[in-house]
Amino acid sequence: MIEENVKKLLASLEGGNCFHEPVTLVAATKTRSPEEINRAIAAGLSDIGENKVQEFCEKFDLVKGGNRHFIGHLQTNKVKYLIGKTCLIHSVDRDELAEEIAKRSLAAGTITNILVQINIGCEETKGGYPLEEGLGVALALAKTPGLCLNGFMAMLPISEDEGYLGGLCEKMRRLYEEAKAQIPTIRYLSMGMSGDYRLCLSHGSNMIRLGTAIFGERDYSR
Repeated sequence: MIEENVKKLLASLEGGNCFHEPVTLVAATKTRSPEEINRAIAAGLSDIGENKVQEFCEKFDLVKGGNRHFIGHLQTNKVKYLIGKTCLIHSVDRDELAEEIAKRSLAAGTITNILVQINIGCEETKGGYPLEEGLGVALALAKTPGLCLNGFMAMLPISEDEGYLGGLCEKMRRLYEEAKAQIPTIRYLSMGMSGDYRLCLSHGSNMIRLGTAIFGERDYSR
């Protein structure tokens, strides 16, 4: 099933998003075993994303290949475990975290690629900067030693109103375009999960984070 899902998804993404931009498929591998992840990589998947630092570290040497992303909420005291091991941190949602990543990166003699997380639905249960602060934050982080700003990440709220959700996606795309015009390293708008990725792609996302669509339903008892 995993192999078939990966191949179907990659084939469906060949045409890119609504702007015909290439789309990066990141497998959300929370609770997934190294064996399952390796099967997805063998089927053609190139990017994998973990939500928890402990899982990231436990699986790091057991997963064969793949670009390693961190896509979950990140505590500042866990940053040290990711530096030099991840190709992209999606969830930079506050100044304190950005400062810690920059400090740890400089100390390690490396540069860490990051995305600014935007709380596009203004949800109290989710982290992220308000949309109206996004450009200013991006411009500041783009000048911060130890960091390389690659774009933005957002999670849509749960809603049956596709018009509302599409409007939120369009706001994110406008922010992405405005920042990209001023920051040459910006290339990703990471937006879309298994339940809403098609909507996000139709409004300009060029990176999606899929778990269930690749691996099936999660077993949280594992």
